[in-house]
Amino acid sequence: MLAVLIAPLFMALVAVSVINVALPSIQSSLESDSTHLQWVISGYALSFGVLLIPAGRLGDATGRRRLFMIGLSIFTVGSVISALAPSILVLNVARVLQGIGSGLLNPQTIGIMQRTFTGQARAMAFALMGTTVGLSTAIGPVMGGMLIGMLGPDLGWRWIFGMNVPVGILALIGAARWLPCDERPRDARRPDLDPVGTVLLAISVLGVMLPFLERKAHGLALATPVLALGVLGVWVWWERRYSRLGRQPMVRVDIFTQPAFRNGIALITVHFIGITSVWISVALFVQLSLGASALEAGLVGLPASILNAIAAQVAGRHVLRMRRLVVILGFGFAIAGLLGAMAVIPFVNSGAWPLWALSIPLSLLGPAQGCIVSPNQTLTLEQVDARFGGVAGGILQTGQRLGAAMGTALIPGILFQLVETGNSWAVAMNAALALIVALAAIALLIAVLDRRREARISSDSSA
Repeated sequence: MLAVLIAPLFMALVAVSVINVALPSIQSSLESDSTHLQWVISGYALSFGVLLIPAGRLGDATGRRRLFMIGLSIFTVGSVISALAPSILVLNVARVLQGIGSGLLNPQTIGIMQRTFTGQARAMAFALMGTTVGLSTAIGPVMGGMLIGMLGPDLGWRWIFGMNVPVGILALIGAARWLPCDERPRDARRPDLDPVGTVLLAISVLGVMLPFLERKAHGLALATPVLALGVLGVWVWWERRYSRLGRQPMVRVDIFTQPAFRNGIALITVHFIGITSVWISVALFVQLSLGASALEAGLVGLPASILNAIAAQVAGRHVLRMRRLVVILGFGFAIAGLLGAMAVIPFVNSGAWPLWALSIPLSLLGPAQGCIVSPNQTLTLEQVDARFGGVAGGILQTGQRLGAAMGTALIPGILFQLVETGNSWAVAMNAALALIVALAAIALLIAVLDRRREARISSDSSA
């Protein structure tokens, strides 16, 4: 069952991690401009992010296995169309399909794990997800560079999408055989899907994400986050009203009164604003400043990704005993690695030190991610009713997607702005990494405060 749940997650993450390596080849092969090329990334990210919470609610209400298989089918079809795309327009439509598929299946993965496992078994299942994230991040850029190098710029990027197809088909067969049957009670009533709440939340998430993904947004598009927050307020009012009427809201907003859940969402959102832009910034630095290849840029992050996979397993064994201390340790690794990279970059940029010297401090980001992401997921969802595991997982992943959208737009934008105004790449990189350190420190503060809350609860229970 875990293999079936993890396989689509792996291929979806590989598809994300290889795309930056493939963009130059796609641009040349399909003769596209930068605006259309941007939507190869943005179309996927938007459709994925907008659907996470509604898909979690839909899976909780109507059956997670069914929705998992629907999402997996859509993702696989999108991969086929992407591999065969004759134009950038067709490719962008296919990428939206992939995003829809990912948005539908991802909350079901967490929901099924939340329902099936408890205690240490659940922590280890989430740790396996963390290991998958680490391996996919490591393999993606290297695999993409190898495929493009072996098959050429036109065929190579197509196989990056095409390799998802057999994995998707095998996962569908496995899902039909091994995933638990949908546990929703079979009664005569139709499930209450709260369509108004679903639309309001989708508009809000879309409004927050769009200007960060559309780099050339102007005018009204720049005001959309403010408008989105207004819509979010209306959504909260509607969900409370819907609940008072005795209906089933899409999200029970009182879930945010649980301190562990609320703190975990805040922590991971701030963390993702910073951490997701590190490897994009490093890839830009390695290729544009040092003149290295895309494959070399991918290899710089390989040690960190391997250590991420290992650390996730170790952290999963100890998270229920050490609790937030594991996450705090992870932020210690992250800040140390980022500060170390800031010290190394001027020497690498000048040519005094080789490129691989940058991998040494950055490798600390591997155990950092392994100690932060999966343990935070375990602790954040620990007290959530398993019946609502899908929507809770969707909220958690939405926080990650919002953070990633903000970070990957803001921090590389700052990097380019500094370079274009006459600063060296070393100065620009260190300024970007300093901002990421500040974000990590904010997330660390949230983790420390939540650890103090855990200590108070432990002290009260022992007394």
